[in-house]
Amino acid sequence: MTRDIATEVADDGVATLTLDRPERRNALSIKVREEISDQLDNWATDPAVRAVVLTGAGSTFCAGFDLGEFAQADLAPRIRDSSHRYHLAVWQFAKPLVAAVNGPAVGGGMDLSVLCDFRIASTNAVFGHPEIKFGAPPLFTPLQWIVGMGVARDLCLTGRRIDATEALRVGLVNNVSEPGRVLDDALAVARTILEAPQAALEFTKRYVVSSPSATFEQAFAVEHDAVFDEFLQGSSGPRSTP
Repeated sequence: MTRDIATEVADDGVATLTLDRPERRNALSIKVREEISDQLDNWATDPAVRAVVLTGAGSTFCAGFDLGEFAQADLAPRIRDSSHRYHLAVWQFAKPLVAAVNGPAVGGGMDLSVLCDFRIASTNAVFGHPEIKFGAPPLFTPLQWIVGMGVARDLCLTGRRIDATEALRVGLVNNVSEPGRVLDDALAVARTILEAPQAALEFTKRYVVSSPSATFEQAFAVEHDAVFDEFLQGSSGPRSTP
C-alpha cells in the first residue's frame, strides 16, 4: 500500500518526514495520523535517527484534519483513537522535532507545528484555527504553552489567521525563511541542536515534555538532579571519558 508520508534519514542522523498528500493539502486523515505515529515510534528507538524535521509536500504544510472522514459515522472510534495516539506521539517524541512550515498550517496543521520543538516558517505561511467557526473547539493547551494565555485565547476564540510576520512577533515561530529556504533552514537548526551531547539532549527533551504538568518544586528537583547525574558525573560532563 502506498504511504501518505515520505521519509529520509541522512548520514548525520537528521531525518525528514514529509506529509505527502499535496492533492488534499496534506490533510490529516486517519491513515496519515497512524503513519506519523508509527514512524515516530520507530524512530524514537532508532540510534541512526537523532533529530527529525517535519514538513509538507507542495505549497501547504497541513490543512488540518481530513473533514471528509467526519461525515462517516462508522469511522468515529478510529478518528478518536488515532487522534489521541497521534497527538501524544508527536508531543512525547523523544528526540528534537523541527517543523519546516512551508505554507498554510491551519486547524490540526497548526496544532502539528505547535507540538514540535521548533517552528521555522516560510514567509508565505499562515496559521489559524478556523474550526471554531464551524463548531469544533481548537486544541488550546499546547498553544498557550508557546504563546501565552492572551494570544492563545485570541487565536482560538476568533479563528483569525495570522501571517508569518505576526507569528514570529507573538512567539509562535522561531524564525522566518524565504519559501525556497525553509526546509534547508530547518535542517540547519536540527544539525545545530545535534552539536550538544546526546545525553543532555535526551534529558532536556524528556524534561520539556514533562515540565508543563510539574510544580515548581518538582521541576526544580528534576533539573537539579540532572545537573549532578548527567553533567557532573555523567557521560556528557567534565568527568566523562573521551
